[in-house]
Amino acid sequence: MSEALVTETAASRSKGRPAKKNAKPRGPGFFARIAIFLRQVIGEMKKVVTPTRKELVNYTAVVLVFVVIVMGIVTVLDLGFGKLVLWVFGGNVNIEQ
Repeated sequence: MSEALVTETAASRSKGRPAKKNAKPRGPGFFARIAIFLRQVIGEMKKVVTPTRKELVNYTAVVLVFVVIVMGIVTVLDLGFGKLVLWVFGGNVNIEQ
């Protein structure tokens, strides 16, 4: 077998500036990103379906009933824990001066 001839290429001979290894590909600029964002917002807003008056009243009633139920649960728990703390730490202590 014959030995392979290794020739020096023009790229290996050049003494130019080396390529950057950590060069990030440049994306769209600041204002282009804002424009893209606004176009996406407008596109999403076109997909929004406005509820009818009947649906809106129904959703509002459901939310209000849920809030009243949660308020009741929190009130009962607060009163219960308050009584428990007073019982554990003796809330009937009279301080005479």
